[in-house]
Amino acid sequence: MQYIDAFNHFFPRAFFDKMLSIPGTEQAIGKRVRAIPCIYDLDERFRVMDMFKNKNYSQVLSISQPPLDDYDPALGHEMSKLANDGLAELCQKYPDRFPGYTASVCMTHKDATKELERAFANGANGVQIYSNIAGRPLDEPEFYGVFETCAKHNKPILIHPCRGQDMTDYKNEDKSKYEIWWTFGWPYETSAAMARIVFSGMMDKLPELKIVAHHLGAMVPYFEGRVGPGWDQLGKRTSDEDYSVVLKGLKKRPFDYFKDFYADTATFGSRPATECGLAFYGQDKVLFASDCPFDPEKGPGYIRETIEVLEAIDMPQEMREKIAYKNAQELFGLKA
Repeated sequence: MQYIDAFNHFFPRAFFDKMLSIPGTEQAIGKRVRAIPCIYDLDERFRVMDMFKNKNYSQVLSISQPPLDDYDPALGHEMSKLANDGLAELCQKYPDRFPGYTASVCMTHKDATKELERAFANGANGVQIYSNIAGRPLDEPEFYGVFETCAKHNKPILIHPCRGQDMTDYKNEDKSKYEIWWTFGWPYETSAAMARIVFSGMMDKLPELKIVAHHLGAMVPYFEGRVGPGWDQLGKRTSDEDYSVVLKGLKKRPFDYFKDFYADTATFGSRPATECGLAFYGQDKVLFASDCPFDPEKGPGYIRETIEVLEAIDMPQEMREKIAYKNAQELFGLKA
């Protein structure tokens, strides 16, 4: 048995230093990430990973917040190159620890697809994008090229949620309180992004497209009844627009497209959520992931707890191996 962590975060040094030099970043995220050495200090990262040597543990790397789309496009594009080159170098130097990485692009830059092509040529195993692009939905035509490029190269897209306290929970307030924007807002963000992709018809246009929805598909498995029979009645609740034409334009039920997504096990150690997600997506569409290093221990917590949950759930050995590492090998094109 081995474990390939498909969704975790690390800042290469050049990217990290540049990010913290940008005005406003220290207030927005700098204070938090400085307090988590495992996200930027390679020695600390190795120390944490070494706790799981007996699990033959390795990581497919990606950067973390903030989304590059939130920067000026020129700056975001520059940052994407630093991220991609930095992660590629880590994978080349430490292939046993980091067998792959997912690229980053600034989706609002005119050369986003060119940078993605460059990253793929330099060994990237997929791309991480966010659930909205500076507040805009993923199905806007401007962003289609990134999806098309991934489908062409048979590389997965990993969707990471993105939402801040400026997205209010009530109309009469100017910000979301108690970090509701994160606890409940992020799963909603991912689920809404998935729905926009489904109803846009993108998955019919790009049948080879492979998308990983972070945090075990967010809200979708738990709301299977709404996603299935509920959306089979799309338009019944809307009087100012005819949504019946949307269903007629799709080749399958909405429910079936949601089943086509991949998902990861980053549920912060929740067994009920893991069991729900496994039941919905099945053994071929779930990848082990920890969301390291954002646990209270700043590194090992979610790795350990996620492995413990998976090992406590009764499942056939074939299924266990697929979730732990084989699905990641196949999806990312990693060497067995």
